[in-house]
Amino acid sequence: MAERRVRVRFAPSPTGPLHIGGVRTALYNYLFAKQHGGDLIFRIEDTDSNRFVPGAEDYIIESFKWLGIKFDEGVSFGGDHGPYRQSERRDIYKKYVQQLLDTDKAYIAFDTPEELDAKRAEIANFQYDAQTRGLMRNSLTLAKEEVDKLIAEGHQYVVRFKIEPGRDVLVNDIIRGEVSINSSILDDKVLYKSADELPTYHLANIVDDHLMEVSHVIRGEEWLPSAPLHVLLYEAFGWADTMPRFAHLPLLLKPVGNGKLSKRDGDKLGFPVFPLEWHDPKSGEISSGYREKGYLPEAVVNFLALLGWNPGTEQEVLSMEELIKLFDLSKCSKAGAKFDYVKGIWFNHQYLLKQEDMDWTPAFDKLLKENGVDSTPEKEAQVVSMMKQKVVEYTDTLSGQTKKRNISFVSDLWPLTKFFFVAPDSFDKEDKFIKKNWKENAAADMSELADVLETVTDFTVEGMKAVVDVWAEQNEKKPWNPWRVCLVGAGQGPDMYELAAFLGKEETLNRMRYAIKVLG
Repeated sequence: MAERRVRVRFAPSPTGPLHIGGVRTALYNYLFAKQHGGDLIFRIEDTDSNRFVPGAEDYIIESFKWLGIKFDEGVSFGGDHGPYRQSERRDIYKKYVQQLLDTDKAYIAFDTPEELDAKRAEIANFQYDAQTRGLMRNSLTLAKEEVDKLIAEGHQYVVRFKIEPGRDVLVNDIIRGEVSINSSILDDKVLYKSADELPTYHLANIVDDHLMEVSHVIRGEEWLPSAPLHVLLYEAFGWADTMPRFAHLPLLLKPVGNGKLSKRDGDKLGFPVFPLEWHDPKSGEISSGYREKGYLPEAVVNFLALLGWNPGTEQEVLSMEELIKLFDLSKCSKAGAKFDYVKGIWFNHQYLLKQEDMDWTPAFDKLLKENGVDSTPEKEAQVVSMMKQKVVEYTDTLSGQTKKRNISFVSDLWPLTKFFFVAPDSFDKEDKFIKKNWKENAAADMSELADVLETVTDFTVEGMKAVVDVWAEQNEKKPWNPWRVCLVGAGQGPDMYELAAFLGKEETLNRMRYAIKVLG
């Protein structure tokens, strides 16, 4: 028997923005498919029309485009197994609903919501199953003529899966091993609703996975309880031989405390839980996104890949090609993975440093323009080269303390680089750096240094060093920190020769004379 081609799918619902947990599920499907030379299918689960949110589908597609996760077929990508939007597959599902009814694997139920509520009040822990179905209004308890009459009169109904009790259902999971569930604890799930002529998740996914020849179902741990039902459905259709392998991924957990990662955690601690910024069309609420926060897509992919899986080596920074080569579903953790958003910032720092200086300039130029500065990409790249290894202060959201970290976003640059483009117009004489370094002889030394710099014809780093170093040594001067006060107005910045060369002779001397005048 020929080995089956690997075909996996990612099937989100267009009910809002794509959660970062969904991004990781799609990424793992992508890595698995590419590693095995297989296909990744993009399917839209829109059978619940009441929860549809305009714009959500386009948002999901744009998110994956930004992340570099490419689909081989599906909605907006084409393919031979369409349509790939479940709302466009009504007639296909009806055929399989009828097959289950004809083979006594399912039955029609007419119970109203009020009748179901009454039964729940009457029977503790009520569920619709082999023990209670005989008490309800369905095609197992009503005569065929009565069933036909109710349908003809337009009464709404559902089709329920008929689960036989007392059987151990085995699910062979790639990550969790063999999982056994007794069918007696399963309820007769609704597979189809006449109200909208659409199937529920359970039926639609089984039919779609079979017809689209899906070989592996890689999804979140929250779907593990549904796996026994899906095994039984495959058997009921006679498709047991083509049943896909299951792999249920560990949950993404809160950074602090217990439970599943939520948007509230991100809002509280100041990190996104969506790949792109999301504008809620109903409430108008804007939720932050990794792209708009300044994360690089490669960094997000690398960060997510290592939440719940690791390659078994010390290497952390891994390209997409390396991830595809190393990925192994069997090495995924069974336990949930804490969402270490601080590590995500570290990854972004690593990937920023891998970029060429000129690659920073589009975002840096936008940042400068927002602060009223016009510059050139060449100048901006020079600043990046001088400052990208610096550290930035930030307020830790958990402790409220001021801490330091490496530059991890282009947006970190403005407070560290403002002086390159805007001369200091005031000096805080109580500032520790200024107080320590602007002594009573500082103004005289800076006047003397300005006179020396006036004589420099080659205002490059090398040209200045050749003259200033000699002057400083002969006159036993240490002008570097007072000079920094003049040009920066604070104790930060690059090498002074690099800064002066960037500013140019005229600007350097103007700043020095202004500082001498103001500070005295």
